[in-house]
Amino acid sequence: MDQYTLNLLVVGATFALYIGIAIWARAGSTSEFYAAGRGVHPVMNGMATGADWMSAASFISMAGLIAAVGYDNSTYLMGWTGGYVLLAMLLAPYLRKFGKYTVPEFIGDRFYSPTARMVAVICLIVASVTYVIGQMTGVGVAFSRFLEVKSSTGLYIGAAIVFMYAVLGGMKGITYTQVAQYCVLILAYSIPAIFISLQLTGTFLPQIGLFSEHTASGQPLLVKLDQIVGDLGFASYTGHHQSTLNMVLFTMSLMIGTAGLPHVIVRFFTVPKVADARYSAGWALVFIAILYTTAPAVGAMARLNLLNTISDNGAQPDGIDYANRPDWMKNWEVTGLLKFEDKNGDGKIQFYNDKSEAFKATAEGRGWAGSELTVNNDIMVLANPEIANLPGWVVALVAAGGLAAALSTAAGLLLAISSAISHDLIKGQLNPGISEKGELLAARISMGVAIAVATWLGLNPPGFAAQTVALAFGIAAASLFPALMMGIFSKRINNKGAVWGMLSGLIFTLVYIFAYKGWFFVPGTNQLPDNAENWIFGISPLSIGSVGAVVNFIVAYVVSNATEEPPVEIQELVESIRIPRGAGAATGH
Repeated sequence: MDQYTLNLLVVGATFALYIGIAIWARAGSTSEFYAAGRGVHPVMNGMATGADWMSAASFISMAGLIAAVGYDNSTYLMGWTGGYVLLAMLLAPYLRKFGKYTVPEFIGDRFYSPTARMVAVICLIVASVTYVIGQMTGVGVAFSRFLEVKSSTGLYIGAAIVFMYAVLGGMKGITYTQVAQYCVLILAYSIPAIFISLQLTGTFLPQIGLFSEHTASGQPLLVKLDQIVGDLGFASYTGHHQSTLNMVLFTMSLMIGTAGLPHVIVRFFTVPKVADARYSAGWALVFIAILYTTAPAVGAMARLNLLNTISDNGAQPDGIDYANRPDWMKNWEVTGLLKFEDKNGDGKIQFYNDKSEAFKATAEGRGWAGSELTVNNDIMVLANPEIANLPGWVVALVAAGGLAAALSTAAGLLLAISSAISHDLIKGQLNPGISEKGELLAARISMGVAIAVATWLGLNPPGFAAQTVALAFGIAAASLFPALMMGIFSKRINNKGAVWGMLSGLIFTLVYIFAYKGWFFVPGTNQLPDNAENWIFGISPLSIGSVGAVVNFIVAYVVSNATEEPPVEIQELVESIRIPRGAGAATGH
């Protein structure tokens, strides 16, 4: 059976499974649409949370980022996992105890302000829409490579699948579909990693293989990798080369941004009681750890395989003949995510760090005229099984896994958007007397519109598309996370402080990112030069979300203390949220 047919069968089977689950788990009420009827088992919810949280960025991009840079990009591992721990410990149980459906609803009630609720809706929509662009783009990439269709066609197919199970099932359908998607994505991530770890180190577990001996050279794998990247002028893989300040701020931005992402928070509204929210958080951490402890090994082994492929395992140090390049390179060239330019006309592929002044003389002595291969980081995980010559069924499984990761998170984000529109905007502001049937219809229409907008943005990404994930986390970090934290742990923060804090954090973060990533300031380029010399205090736009959060906290505190205290009943509400007793009264269970 040829690879294309195998890909089609495996991906088609997973899609049929998702649609079948959607039909079985169709939502019949607003409670089922928004919170799956609050009847999801903690283990199932933990698995669904893992799928919802591990997006295309986790499955496709993270190991590629680690592969390209090494230790410095471990910030993604620390930031995203640390953020989940923050969410599980500081937010999820208390928000579940409050007993509402959405994040803006909590903010509106806690800060006794429709304005605060609407500001939260704006923050939620901006963060979720920017994040969903990356998921839809990931769907297009996976389809264009493995099913040999245009990325636009892939986007339409992916959107249709999400429409089927999200519009029909709401949170109920999405939850059980995400359980299936987790199983698909974790198998698709782990099985190739096990195969490649056995190939390179003879060790079954990739987590141990990363620190084991490289079979071919007899050296520790990371030592061998450091030697190869050093020989090509790249910075050492295991060394620290970036600004420590930016590393800390970026990690913090990812952490508090993760903790403030609404599509993950609402997952904890689906369990029967507060204790179940804690249990499901713990189970989700276990399920997430399987992928996140594997990612460093996947990144390092992918980088080693890539460099060995280009040099024919060291037999051709000047690069392999382009005419004899392996099939996997030909396959990925079609997508435009891998490109070759023969700069010195020798017909061979040279791949090295042509920006290194220290390596410049060596490269010129070898007759090299510049690095000739451009490899998009996002292909490393998807191409890894082909680079390692793994069986065709493994390649097909990885295709299904990449799509599962992107679609699961996209569905969660789209549900958060549609819930904010139907429940917080329409029912909360425009038409409070709407019937449950009318609200359910509004939720489904909102979901359909959100899917259409997300698809359009995936087809026509804005100029800052490469930074959409960082922007989404920055917005959530600077706007929603501080409001949630202060809403739970401070009785003194009032409605005025919350509103001005969220707006200050949001505006500050957006202006700083757009100043360097697009849209204004420099005629012709519409942005400031994006380098360390031009950053304020040397702070990267990717790290600014943590500073925006500080701005939010300070403004909220100053404004609240300069104005009246919250009403007594609100202070008592905050107290009741934090104290473990009384959960049944607060949640109706």
